[in-house]
Order: sequence, then C-alpha cells, then structure tokens
Amino acid sequence: DEMFGDFMGGGRQAGNRGRAGASRGADLRYNMQISLEDAFQGRETQIRVPTAVTCEDCNGSGASKGSHPTTCGMCQGRGKVRAQQGFFTIERTCPTCNGTGQVIEDPCQTCGGSGRVQKEKTLKVTIPAGVEDGTRIRLAGEGEAGSRGGGAGDLYIFVAVAPHRMFQRDAADLHIRVPIPMATAALGGSIEVPTIEGKRAKVTIPKGAQSGHQFRLRGKGMSVLRSQARGDMYIDVVVETPVNLSKRQEELLREFQGEKPAKGESTTSPESEGFFSRVKELWEDLTD
Repeated sequence: DEMFGDFMGGGRQAGNRGRAGASRGADLRYNMQISLEDAFQGRETQIRVPTAVTCEDCNGSGASKGSHPTTCGMCQGRGKVRAQQGFFTIERTCPTCNGTGQVIEDPCQTCGGSGRVQKEKTLKVTIPAGVEDGTRIRLAGEGEAGSRGGGAGDLYIFVAVAPHRMFQRDAADLHIRVPIPMATAALGGSIEVPTIEGKRAKVTIPKGAQSGHQFRLRGKGMSVLRSQARGDMYIDVVVETPVNLSKRQEELLREFQGEKPAKGESTTSPESEGFFSRVKELWEDLTD
C-alpha cells in the first residue's frame, strides 16, 4: 500500500508585518492519499515539499555580506506614504521600498535581495490511527519562510482515504458483503471473513439465513481517533444460487421442491410467506 501526495502552494498569503521589512511566510497545502489500512493503524512517512526557505548567505536580510538594509528615506521606514487629494489624505504603499520600510542598496547575490531561496524540504509526518477522510494535519512553522526575518508560515496536510476493494467505511464501523453457498444458508454453518488488520474472523451462519442478513463483530472495525476504542464490523451475506448443476444436483433440488413440509412447518422464510400472503389478499380483493 503506497501513500501518495501532491503539493499545492498558495495557502494563506504572507503578511502580519512586524519590525520594518519583515513579514510572515505563506501557509502551504499538501494533499496526501492513504490506504484504509494506514488510516486504521496509523503510519509515519516522509514527504518532500518545495518551499521558500531563509537564505543562508544573508541570513534572511536580503543584503550582501558586510552591508545592511537602510531605512527608506521616502517613507521614513513606515512602508506607506501619504498624498493629498483635495480635502482627503490618501495613504499608499511606498513605491521606493514596496512597503518594506527598508531599502537594500547592495542586495545579496544568492537571493537577489528577497532574503529567501527556493528549496525542497523533507519532512516527517505522523498519520494517527483512526484518521478520517478530509482530516487536516497542521505542521507549525513548516510553510514558507518569512521575508526579511519574518516568521514562517504553516504547512497543512489534507488527508484523503482511498476507497477499499472489500470494505466500506461508515465513521468507525466497517461493512463487507460476503457471498455464501445456498447449502450453507439453508443448513447453517460457519465462514471466515477478512478483517482490516489482515487476520481472519469466524462467523456462525444460522439455518435459514437469507441474503441481506447482517452479522456484527464487535470491536473489529476502525480505530477511533485519539482513543483505544474500535468500531464494529458488519457482515452482509449474499446467498449464491448455484449454476451449471449436475444431473444429480438437479434431481435433488426437484425432489426438494416437490416434497411437502411436515404439518405445522414451513420451508419458506417469513419474508416469502408474508409476500405471498399479501399477494393472495390482493387477488381476493380484486375478485370480490
């Protein structure tokens, strides 16, 4: 079972300027698909995320070695300038420093003065047992680095649980459809069914079981997030009608079909009896 993921930038945009020139890095989003088995037992994995990291050559300042950013003379470090328009005063982003409040006269050659460079980071991610489809996991400070020494954004991992080839999930419960032979349904017996942990569980089938009968195995469902509890597993049986019968098998079925039940007994299920009883009543109403 593989774990798939794809990276998406453009989360919450950078902002929250603190000291002059510094701004918080943008949040990032990573879409991850996991198997139902991984969702049941949890898993640790590593992901690679392309992102903006602090430039090591200038330590995020954006200025080359030996120099420092200077306060913008146009806005006096405010990052905004005011302009008079008639009776109103309009405040705009400073065109000289682009709102940073600082001017870099000798920019870093590595990052071009931005204070950040693009790099792929490898991160360790823990998927907790019981995680559900659509769960969001936050990795604080693993988003884009802030500019000019600002704080880093966060990385959000959105988990998608892939459909399973056998089980259907309903919150913490699991459902599975299991075919059983007609003879087992009629005579009773036992069957083995797979469980989500990769083991087998024994289920007793009573005599006269019908398609759609449901059996419950307590505590054999999914793990519950942040709990030691587990959901239940429901087995829906489907009675299979035999095909390509041998001559002997056909003879036995015809013999069974023609044999009358003992007085006070019935060979049909309550559902069948109820159906034909309603048909009889309807026919009598129509012929009255």
